[in-house]
Amino acid sequence: MSAGEIRVAINSDQDIVLARQKGRMMAADLGFSAGDATLIATAISELARNIISYARKGQIVLKMVNGLNRQGISVIATDDGPGIPDIRQALRDGFSTSGSLGLGLPGVRRLMDEFEITSQPGRGTIVAVKKWRQ
Repeated sequence: MSAGEIRVAINSDQDIVLARQKGRMMAADLGFSAGDATLIATAISELARNIISYARKGQIVLKMVNGLNRQGISVIATDDGPGIPDIRQALRDGFSTSGSLGLGLPGVRRLMDEFEITSQPGRGTIVAVKKWRQ
């Protein structure tokens, strides 16, 4: 696998599984522990599920990243969906607009080392997360 990026279009539940598998493979290729690879795959799964639930379609981009003396994986989830009117509320544990457990964004933030979200109502959402290899 090249040190490039992997793009997975998210349009269905099968795409969630595919993105998760590709993330786990990239994490393994980069030397992440099995436990960290599972955390990365879970975060990808949550982000992809949010795309399906709220925007119906979008994309996940997986990239190898280099920091100061460390390597990691970057996951960027983008969609052109309805956006998130109140990001602070969406990041609260237990908050859910879909009737789910609300593990989504707060869970992803806990699983990963870096977390950024930008969203504009009516314009879509971008969630960018990184996990660094220990």
